[in-house]
Amino acid sequence: MLPKYRRIGVFCGAKPSKPQYLELAEEFGTWLGASGMDLVYGGGSTGLMGAVASSARDAGSYVTGVVPHHLLGAEGDQPQQVELVVVRSMHERKALMYRLSDAFVTLPGGMGTLDELMEISTWAKLDLHSKPVIVLNAGGFFDGLLGLLDHAVREGMMSAADRALVRDVTTIDAIAGHLEAATTSGALAATG
Repeated sequence: MLPKYRRIGVFCGAKPSKPQYLELAEEFGTWLGASGMDLVYGGGSTGLMGAVASSARDAGSYVTGVVPHHLLGAEGDQPQQVELVVVRSMHERKALMYRLSDAFVTLPGGMGTLDELMEISTWAKLDLHSKPVIVLNAGGFFDGLLGLLDHAVREGMMSAADRALVRDVTTIDAIAGHLEAATTSGALAATG
């Protein structure tokens, strides 16, 4: 386990997806458990959410799902042996996930996933946290988004330092390297 990064917040889709993305979520969840890390996620049991939660739990991770009341059941019945925290709103869901997590990894997903990624990245830019934000760009899923961020830098709408807050990797194994680098550079994950 990476010493400063015990709980990893994961943003990903709840809709059924292509097999390659479901396999990625399963591999990532297994990696979390094998690495001695726990999962904080959106609380659903369908799509990538369900795949990452089930595989992380099966690999030994403690799994915490955070779901707003209005989505109970909408994203499937919650997986067994998952601590489920029910909150009043999407805003509360995100705020609690952010508080509980020591670092963040984004897997493929839709509008909600992108919203979570952009918000947590904005909070890092505003120095509201110093937790690593990593995009797992396996299969090029996030090429367009990452290209847009690079375009914003070229156009002067974003600094290179702000762009560097969103680390992107193409393999699960590369995530550990980013977390280790963040630990040694002093970017400690302050929870709470």
